[in-house]
Amino acid sequence: MKYVDQAQVTKKMGTRLFANNLAKMLFLLSTLFGIAVLAVLIYRVASDSMGWINKDFLLNKLSTVPERAGILGAIYGTLWLMAVVAPATMILGVGTAIYLEEYAKKGKLQSFIQTNISNLAGVPSVVFGILGLTVFVRALDLGSVVLAGGLTMSLLVLPVVVVASQEAIRAVPQFLREASYGMGATKWQTIKNVVLPASLPGILTGVILALSRAIGETAPLVVIGIPALLIPLPNGILDKFTVLPVQIYYWTVDSALVAEYANLAAATIVILLIVLFAMNSIAIIIRNKFQKRF
Repeated sequence: MKYVDQAQVTKKMGTRLFANNLAKMLFLLSTLFGIAVLAVLIYRVASDSMGWINKDFLLNKLSTVPERAGILGAIYGTLWLMAVVAPATMILGVGTAIYLEEYAKKGKLQSFIQTNISNLAGVPSVVFGILGLTVFVRALDLGSVVLAGGLTMSLLVLPVVVVASQEAIRAVPQFLREASYGMGATKWQTIKNVVLPASLPGILTGVILALSRAIGETAPLVVIGIPALLIPLPNGILDKFTVLPVQIYYWTVDSALVAEYANLAAATIVILLIVLFAMNSIAIIIRNKFQKRF
């Protein structure tokens, strides 16, 4: 019979405790580093935007004179862009998730589709910009309009919505489906009246987070040729437009020529951060309110 060597146990325990404390310290330092970088970034942006965010800045159009420049056109363009991205992403994303979870047979085809959707989530955003430029701007001859930009951004965030919707549908208890079938409901009636209402909070959370990413992306829109010029306000999905991230990009680039453009870019960043914070907060509220429903 082998007995426990207390000295050996004590020695190993000391080593394990040291390794645990070391790992804990490394993780803490990593967290503090990230928080410090974020704090410096927010401080720098907030200080540069001080005195530039006012009613005129929000309601004025673009101007070559920094003191009279505003972001009304970028706000309009962002709203029109989201008006295209939101329905297109929800319809295609949720529809794909329903098919994969409720209709598709488990096999090579389903696995192939699932793998490619997961891979698309890791594709750089500029690649989607090249795709949008090739298909929507040139092949369909739409030009650099709201519809082309919205469809391009929809392709960018579609994998996020599909995966989030799949997880939400998968989380619906099977006994709810069985109870619906037991009462004589068809598969589509079960999906429409049982599965979708139960999974809607998770789906909405994924959609809002996807829209948060879309509203902050710049590279795809720059690739398809979205300008930041003195253009009229967009009144439809076939009008030329600009958005907040693109405006930030061009003002940052032009700040080498006009120093005040850096302040305008910082003020626009603050507005964009407020919008993103609000959207993410809504997603968190929806998740916390419904996560313990079943």
